[in-house]
Amino acid sequence: MPNGYCGKILHVDLTEGKTSVDEPGELFYRTYGGGPGIGLYYLLHGIPPMADPLGPENILIFAAGLLTGSSAPSVPRYTVCAKSPLTGALGKSEAGGWWGAELKMAGFDAVIFRGKASKPVYLWVHEGTAEIRDAGKLWGKDTGETESAIRSELGDDRVRIATIGQAGEHLVLFANIVNERVHFNGRNGLGAVMGSKYLKAVAVRGTTRVNVANRESLTELSRWVARAAAEHSLSKILHVQGTPATVGANNAIGGLPTHHWSKGSFESADKIGGDALTDEFLKSRGTCFACPIRCKRVIKASANVDPSFGGPEYETLAALGSNCDVGDLQTLCKANELCNRFGMDTISTGAAISFGMKCREAGIIDPDTTDGKALQFGDGTAVLEWIAKIAHRDGFGDILAEGTLRAAKKIGHGADRFLVQVKGQEAPMHDPRVKAGVGLQYALSPMGADHWFAQHDPLFTPGNPVGEAAGRPMGLLQGVPVCDLTGDKVRIIFYTSLLNSLYDALGACFFGFAPRSVTPLNKMVSMVQAITGWETNLWEMMKIGERINNMARVFNVRQGLSAKDDVLPEKYFEPLQSGPNKGNVTIRKEEFEQAILLYYEMAGWPNGEPSHGKLSELGLGWLLAGPDN
Repeated sequence: MPNGYCGKILHVDLTEGKTSVDEPGELFYRTYGGGPGIGLYYLLHGIPPMADPLGPENILIFAAGLLTGSSAPSVPRYTVCAKSPLTGALGKSEAGGWWGAELKMAGFDAVIFRGKASKPVYLWVHEGTAEIRDAGKLWGKDTGETESAIRSELGDDRVRIATIGQAGEHLVLFANIVNERVHFNGRNGLGAVMGSKYLKAVAVRGTTRVNVANRESLTELSRWVARAAAEHSLSKILHVQGTPATVGANNAIGGLPTHHWSKGSFESADKIGGDALTDEFLKSRGTCFACPIRCKRVIKASANVDPSFGGPEYETLAALGSNCDVGDLQTLCKANELCNRFGMDTISTGAAISFGMKCREAGIIDPDTTDGKALQFGDGTAVLEWIAKIAHRDGFGDILAEGTLRAAKKIGHGADRFLVQVKGQEAPMHDPRVKAGVGLQYALSPMGADHWFAQHDPLFTPGNPVGEAAGRPMGLLQGVPVCDLTGDKVRIIFYTSLLNSLYDALGACFFGFAPRSVTPLNKMVSMVQAITGWETNLWEMMKIGERINNMARVFNVRQGLSAKDDVLPEKYFEPLQSGPNKGNVTIRKEEFEQAILLYYEMAGWPNGEPSHGKLSELGLGWLLAGPDN
């Protein structure tokens, strides 16, 4: 009997209205892990080159992590994969909460959707069975209404539901997928893929405990993590303030995106950061399945904010706050609620609105273009209005709903000079000019600009005891300055890009594991051993991460991307406008381009594509034959 994983993958043909089950063996799971490993295996076998992301040929995959559902601490996550409608590249996004664990307890490691339904439907998965149900009455409802309606229909308040809102239905290219109202597969527009398939939701319920090879060992490890988390410096910050603590930290170094990336510090940063949110709005601290850190913000109810949709994270506070010059926390809590109701990625939503504000400021668009609606920096009321207009593709919101790259082409008149995106995806709220390795992540990520393709520079600076301890098992023995782009920095990004993909395959949250948090790599390996019963080590685990990165690269090559897409926006080669490095150019273009080429050499990617030797070394020789289609 399998340990950790279920050994069953559910296939759903939405066109035919049929389901079937595949049962890969242990070799499959040991090779690919879970999450993106499973997703990419089936995407590479099933999606033809140059497929339409919003067409029936796209495949949508929900895949739990290898360890998800096992009660291992900080391992709640699952991955959703498809071809992204926003980038045309790999769409991949992870979420926490309870949904992934519930899928495993319902008897499946993954659900794979093909085709397109003829009318709105949702999938009901429970106790090893699956049923496609009518969702006509759900179409048009927001994520909270949909969740409540499905639970009422099924007569079970413990059903876990991943759903889309109006943004996914209207094919907003950065629509997301929401579970439990507060957990998100946020990036790459995967909610739009659901909408294109008339798939409103996936509801899961299971009561079968996930098998574990050595439960006593796992319990001992879990107790150790719970005790250590209370003393670990980074874990404590996450518990006390959550990710909003990053507002103050980035503002202090001149790296808080402000006024659509025109500045790096915000005069009202203290009004929207971790201290303010904790003092004014925090009610309690939420968590995910089997996680002792409890980093989620549960906020108090107010006159116009529904707390059931959660509190804002750092990315939301920066994208809809400082980058739009909005310093009112009450407004940002409401903006967070609206994005979560409609099912939209807060990073791209905020970036689209601030991009529109910048175009308006520059005189490229006028009130006639925006239907007479305000679109000015500092106007919080306008931010709330534009969230709704984008979600419903109303007026100029229809253009912004396409993402900034497409919007700039439609607007014209030099609007493209205000773009801050990679591969079509808007950049997260971390400025590479104060963390150079983040720039490599943005450029190299197969999903477009992504701040978790690898780990962040400050964790591996000289004299940082947390980063030093975390890096030693990977052979990262010396720290490197944050703005360094030499071979030592490239090696850190390369190794930790493998580690991050491994974490996704396991279902592990970065906020629970080294170097970002408490659980060191040796104990991570011990967890895998205790749960699966495999005699394994860090080498084998890292190879799962490397396999995923190479599969992602091959997928993108087949969809028409190449090394020319691994670039940064010109903004990041300009001088910083505030902070300790004001006036300095901290990333030089030639140096950056050399760092990209060095990463390719380390990865075994001549000309940016995996070599035959690298694919063969990873046991991916089947990719050399080309796609099945």
